[in-house]
Amino acid sequence: MAKTIVRRYHQAILPGSAVFGLALVLFGMTRAAPMEIFAGLRAIIRSEDVLITDYIAVAGVGPAFVNAGLVTLISVIILKLVDGPPNGATIVTVGLMAGFSLFGKNIANIWPIIIGTGLYALLRKETFAHHVNVALRATALAPVVSFLSAEVGPAAGIITGLVIGFFIPPVAEHAHRIQNGMNLYSLGFACGLMGMMLVPAFKAFGMEPSSTLVWSEGNNLLLGVALEVLCLFFIVMGLGRKPLETLRAYGSLLRTSGRAPSDYVRTFPAGAVLLNIGVNGLIATCWILLTRGDLNGATIGAIFTIMGFSAYGKHPLNILPVMAGVLLGSLTNHVEFNAPALQLAALFGTTLAPIAGTFGWPFGILAGLIHSSVVLQAGLPLEGMNLYNNGFSGGLIAIVLYPILTTLVRRRRPVLEEEDLFAMFEQAGPQDPEELRQNEKE
Repeated sequence: MAKTIVRRYHQAILPGSAVFGLALVLFGMTRAAPMEIFAGLRAIIRSEDVLITDYIAVAGVGPAFVNAGLVTLISVIILKLVDGPPNGATIVTVGLMAGFSLFGKNIANIWPIIIGTGLYALLRKETFAHHVNVALRATALAPVVSFLSAEVGPAAGIITGLVIGFFIPPVAEHAHRIQNGMNLYSLGFACGLMGMMLVPAFKAFGMEPSSTLVWSEGNNLLLGVALEVLCLFFIVMGLGRKPLETLRAYGSLLRTSGRAPSDYVRTFPAGAVLLNIGVNGLIATCWILLTRGDLNGATIGAIFTIMGFSAYGKHPLNILPVMAGVLLGSLTNHVEFNAPALQLAALFGTTLAPIAGTFGWPFGILAGLIHSSVVLQAGLPLEGMNLYNNGFSGGLIAIVLYPILTTLVRRRRPVLEEEDLFAMFEQAGPQDPEELRQNEKE
């Protein structure tokens, strides 16, 4: 009976994600007429998409959210077709695809990279299910496809996208290992490394890619209300009919470090995960509003990313120290605390949440402080080609900071051990530790 409940819990992930994608489409359709949506989607597809290209500024709220919903639905269909077991990583992928399809990914530029990874799996005689999350997340380099398509021609963009998709899996595997689980956006680091090889090559051939700032303002009321309703929906769904049990489980979730891999879907009841998604989304939304930031395609993309990773490592106790560190860093550098780059750094910088969870909140603040400076410079060689710029910066920080802290910090913050989780939630039928480790390794 318990295993049946867990199986139903996992099987509800993709249908729920499809409903989310459909909701994004419907929300977009209420904000613009059909002809405006078609014209907006054309403008989105034709843009070069380098960081930061806010699709709300490019085409308006309606087309931007329709694009986000369609990309989300495409991702859900692909995940369903490969027939892999849904888990926390699935929710992460959906959150990333939904979020970044508001500023950089669209219904056209994601395909070459996805197909390229499929060709890699075919050559290796492995199932695409083994690489599907990498294939979808590697569309962080989708601006390369758009840029080359605009500058050289569609054939150049498609071929380069296929090459990126083909070679990203082994690079991602190696990059993941060297970050020691301290950077949740480990694929952002891998994409950054590949981007650092591609951009100089483009310049050598006479092309001049450069980052941009297309940033919308003035939509805080509309988008703030929509986000708060969405987050409250997750909170209500999470609390459900057994709020006390959910809160008890959530208290245990807050004691985890978040160090990758931390698949909350496999180790906690559904209610605790949904509650965490809603709470983290509210925190991120309120952060933007309280710091007088802008709710737009880019910042909502960051909020959706945080909500996705709420099933895989992030919770309030390990993200708030990092966000506070970024805010503190803004007081010491030359950039205003609510400048676009630092708005995104405060949200996406929570990629370093495992540092706060593993070593304690003071070191989370330190990581955020360092990130507030590094992220402003780390992306310069990439010229806006890697959408996961904060993941690239987080990887650099994790690689340097982890061995230093491991050497100097003798006492780390206690976290809930895996065997304790399985003992506490045995009634929910979680997998045994050995099966969990094997699945996470895959």
